[in-house]
Amino acid sequence: MSDQLAITDIPCPDDLFSSPLSQLIEEMREGVMLLDPDGSLRWANRAALAMHEVSRVDALGTTIVEYRERFQLRFKTPHDQPHPPVVQLLEGTPFDDVVVEVLLPDQADHLRVHRTRGRVLSIDDTTHVAALIIEDITALASAEERFERSFNINPAPALICRLHDQRFIRVNQGFLDMTELSEQDVLDRSIHELDVFAGADQREQALRRLEEGLMIAQMEAVLHPRSTGESKCVVVAGQPIEVGEEDCMLLTFTDLEPTRRAQSALRRSEAQFSTLFHLSPVPTALADHHTLSLLEVNDAFNSALGHDASVSQTGPLTQYAPLPAAVRRRILSALDAGETISGLESNVTIPGGDCLTWLISATMVSIDDHDRVLLTLVDITQRKRTEAELFAAIDTVMQDASWFTRTLVEKLASVRHTRHSVPVTSPSVINLSVREREVLILLCQGLSDKRVATELSLAHSTVRNYIASLYRKLDVHSRSEAIIVARQQGLDVAPDSKKTS
Repeated sequence: MSDQLAITDIPCPDDLFSSPLSQLIEEMREGVMLLDPDGSLRWANRAALAMHEVSRVDALGTTIVEYRERFQLRFKTPHDQPHPPVVQLLEGTPFDDVVVEVLLPDQADHLRVHRTRGRVLSIDDTTHVAALIIEDITALASAEERFERSFNINPAPALICRLHDQRFIRVNQGFLDMTELSEQDVLDRSIHELDVFAGADQREQALRRLEEGLMIAQMEAVLHPRSTGESKCVVVAGQPIEVGEEDCMLLTFTDLEPTRRAQSALRRSEAQFSTLFHLSPVPTALADHHTLSLLEVNDAFNSALGHDASVSQTGPLTQYAPLPAAVRRRILSALDAGETISGLESNVTIPGGDCLTWLISATMVSIDDHDRVLLTLVDITQRKRTEAELFAAIDTVMQDASWFTRTLVEKLASVRHTRHSVPVTSPSVINLSVREREVLILLCQGLSDKRVATELSLAHSTVRNYIASLYRKLDVHSRSEAIIVARQQGLDVAPDSKKTS
C-alpha cells in the first residue's frame, strides 16, 4: 500500500529492535512507539520515554488501552471518525497531525501537548507493526495559548488573516467594539468581503504585500462595516506571523474617529473664539507670552488706541499700547507663575498724547498648540475723572461745614474716604464703654495685647475679649482696620485730650 512504510531490511519481528534502523530511530528527536496489531506496546525510543517522563517501556503500559488510561489523553484536534485514530491505525489506516493533551500520572498540574502521526510498517505480507510518531509541542502550545490570551484581551483592534486563502481566522473584542460587528460577520470572511484597506492610497501595494506575506506599513484606510452603514477612519498595519504552523498576517488598527472628532471640536472652538474675539466690544489682543509683542488685535483695541481699525496691529506692545515697564514685568511674572492678572489699574499715555487709565486683565490661552497671552483693556478714564471731580467738590464744600448737621458731615466724610476702600462707621452708632475706649486708644499707640494688659492692670484674656468686642462694634476684622476707623472717627485719643487741643 502507498500509505505504508515497507521495511525490507528487517528479516523478522524478533530482529526488529536490534536492526540498524531501530538504532537510527533510537537517536531521533521525535518519539516513536511501536504497537502490535493486538494493541500491545512493543517498544519505544528514548525520546518517547522522555516525553512521558519514564525510563522503561513498561512504565508506559503494556497495551495502548492501558497507556491511554495511565496518561489520560485528551484530543485537541477534532476528528469526525467513529473510532479514535489509534484504533484505526491498528486496523491499518494511518493518520496525520492529531494533537492530544497528555496528563502525566501523579502530576495534575503537569500537562504535555503532543502532536502524533500514525504509520503502518509492513515486515512481510502477514506481519505488520503500527508506529506512533510523537512530537512534543508543549512549549509551542503554551506560546500559542499566551498569544491567544493576549490577542483576545488586547484593547487594540486586531484581526488575523490566513495567507493562503486570505480569510480572517481570528478577531479580538477591540475590533468588534470598534466596528460594532459580530464574530460571524468577520470570521471566515475574505479580505475582499471585509476590505480593511479600502480608501488607502497604497491599497494595491498592501494587497500585494499581503499575498507575499510581507510586512505592511501603517496607512490610513476607511472601514465600511455593513451592519452600521457608517464609515470609520483607521490606521492599519500588518505583521507576518505563524498561527498553528500556518502563515498568517496580524492586522492591527488604530481608530482615528476620536481624534477626528476632537480635532473637529477644536477647530469649531477656535472658530468660535476668533468670532467672539473680533466682535467683542472690549479692547482685546493676543500677545507673545515671552515678550508681550502683539500678534492680533480686535477692532475695539484699535479704536481705543486711536489706530486705523482696518489695519491689523502687530509688533512690540509698547509701540501700540505703551504700558509702563513695571506693569509689563508684573504681567509676565504672574503669567510665568501660572497666575492670571485681573483688574490691574495702570495709567498710560497713548501716542496721541492722551493719558488714559486702564483696567488690564491677562491670562494664558492655547491657540494652534501655541501659548498666547490674552489681554483685555477696560478704559476707566472717564470714571476716574468723575470720581476725582466728586472728591474735589466734597473737599471744597467741607472747607466750611459749620452750617452742616453732624450727620451730614459724617456722611460726606464717609463718601470722601471710599477712595481708600476703608469702611467708615458712623460714631453715632458706636457705643464704647470707658474700658473699651481705653483699650482702643492704647491699640492706636501701637501697644501689643500684653502691653495693653500691663498698662490697664488687666488679665491678657480680658484684653483679648475687649478687642473682640471692639472689632464687632467697629465692624472691622483686624487691628489695622480698627486703628484706621478710630483715627477717622477721633476715637484714638482720650476725650480730655480732644478738649484740650
